[in-house]
Amino acid sequence: MGGNQTWISEVTLLGFQVDPALEYFLFGLFSLFYAFTLLGNGAILGLICLDPRVHTPMYFFLSHLAFIDMSYASNNVPKMLANLLSKKRTILFIPCITQMFLYLALAITECLILVVMSYDRYLAICHPLRYSAIMSWRLCITLAVTSWVCGSLLALVLVVLLLRLPFCGPHEINHFFCEILSVLKLACADTQLNQVVIFAACVFILVGPLCLVLVSYTCILFAILRIQSREGHRKAFSTCSSHLCVMGLFFGSAIVMCMTPKSSHPEEQQKVLSLFYSLFNPMLNPLIYSLRNAEVKGALQRALCKERSM
Repeated sequence: MGGNQTWISEVTLLGFQVDPALEYFLFGLFSLFYAFTLLGNGAILGLICLDPRVHTPMYFFLSHLAFIDMSYASNNVPKMLANLLSKKRTILFIPCITQMFLYLALAITECLILVVMSYDRYLAICHPLRYSAIMSWRLCITLAVTSWVCGSLLALVLVVLLLRLPFCGPHEINHFFCEILSVLKLACADTQLNQVVIFAACVFILVGPLCLVLVSYTCILFAILRIQSREGHRKAFSTCSSHLCVMGLFFGSAIVMCMTPKSSHPEEQQKVLSLFYSLFNPMLNPLIYSLRNAEVKGALQRALCKERSM
């Protein structure tokens, strides 16, 4: 194969193929959602950093989740917004690959952080007397670093396998960002190995962790039912319900996007699913935690009272 077919300098992101008037509306709507995402997750991150009362393992992992959500949205949304206002929707191939790597790394890391958060809640509710001894800060840092390293390494494997392929025209990606399966369609060689590895990674990083989360929360449910006091019931359900909502949004949308057969979901519908996963989830997560978690609301009230007294 000729050298001019093995590498491409830039690609075109087709994005949402709608009327120009609707593009301006979508630009305004998505800009608003993006601003709420940064504001909400930034507020959660700031409250956790500034309030000593929430310097606990659970909020340590929640701060990682907020940072991931901010990074996740910032990786995809700004380019999507720029393309909604521009007729030239090209992106250089190296930034495209970088965007793909960050998207995969952040998604996998978020999945692992959610599993760690379910393990933290399992220890706190099922083994409260041993919780402080087991969930030490050393273990918290180890779990967080392991999640980031595993997410980055698995994403790197997927990207390296993609880059070994030769690419040829047309240099158009029918998506609003460099999603790995869409980029894979540009290859002019056998991509069966890539598809098998991507499917295996989806099973490993979604189905496996989901089973661990379900086992953890099944044990938590039985432990909560054994609690005698109403206050204990209320506090446990308040904390766990917010976790379950966030995990349901993440795993539900991810499994639908990755595991649903292509024949039943046209490409435009896949874009909507990706948008839900890239923008709506990061926007909703801080809202869920602020409304369902008494400690987060308490930290916000203390921050507001401190601001007024200054």
